[in-house]
Amino acid sequence: MTWRRHPRSASADDLLTALDRLTDRARKSAESQKARVELAEALQRSMLPSDLPAVPGLRVAARYAPARNGLDIGGDWYDGFLLPDGSLGLSIGDVQGHDVEAAAVMGQIRIGLRAVATATADPGEILGRANDLLLSVDQGLFATCSFLRFDPVTGVVESARAGHVPAVWASGEGCGIAEDETGVPLGIMAGETYPVVRRRLTEGAALVLVTDGVVEGPAYPIEAGLAAVAELVGRAVGERASAGELAAGVMGVAARTDHTDDAAVLVLMGAAAGAAGE
Repeated sequence: MTWRRHPRSASADDLLTALDRLTDRARKSAESQKARVELAEALQRSMLPSDLPAVPGLRVAARYAPARNGLDIGGDWYDGFLLPDGSLGLSIGDVQGHDVEAAAVMGQIRIGLRAVATATADPGEILGRANDLLLSVDQGLFATCSFLRFDPVTGVVESARAGHVPAVWASGEGCGIAEDETGVPLGIMAGETYPVVRRRLTEGAALVLVTDGVVEGPAYPIEAGLAAVAELVGRAVGERASAGELAAGVMGVAARTDHTDDAAVLVLMGAAAGAAGE
């Protein structure tokens, strides 16, 4: 019979030393992960406006939430800026992909929309020119987008959309989903046209725009998300919530979708003549 020596059992000190090494490694990995999360979020937020301009007769608010896993840099954006004629231009959109390239294209589209809007105030023409501009730089990515123009003199909102999620509206008469006609997303087809819809934003009424990260998830259809937003917006208008409160509430819908995408919300709310802000 051959006798074999069994390996010496690890002592308690050996086990504690190994456990300390594993714990230290896990801590450093967690710190690295946290740093990457913070960097991704800081980069995305640096490309969004710090605030939105105010014009008479309108309260406007926006919210943004980064991707849940914290590693993907999203391509969602919102924007607002004054046009040469004194009206307010607003946009919201979502670039294909979740990486640094998507974030860079998002920044280019935002700048492109602002540049085009200095030459024309028509939302459909703005999207058409931005579409051709995106195709000309040949980035290989597309983006959905809605562009709006609010006239503080008439209280009319003109809007056009390029394959983007429908807006949700609410007033004293009810609430619903604005299934306006749409063109294809930006960056797909040259020479595309984008129909313009006009609606008056009366005092207390609201028009809410979102990206799909708010209303759609792996097991949560977009129809259910939009219905949830419509119900929330209708209730908020009835309770006379502020634009900021409404934007925060709509962003809360994203928690139901179990989304991994980033998300953006843009709220327009009619106000008394001379009133502005959130």
